[in-house]
Amino acid sequence: MLRSERRYPDSMTNLHPRVRTRAIHIANALLGEDLEEARAIHIA
Repeated sequence: MLRSERRYPDSMTNLHPRVRTRAIHIANALLGEDLEEARAIHIA
């Protein structure tokens, strides 16, 4: 599932908004490379 500014995992809640936005972009890019979702979020 792709993430957005409104839909992101609870683990990203406490991140600064700019950092969270960048982490969402990184996670989405990793998901686009067929990496499993839990691993993509952990890396981002």
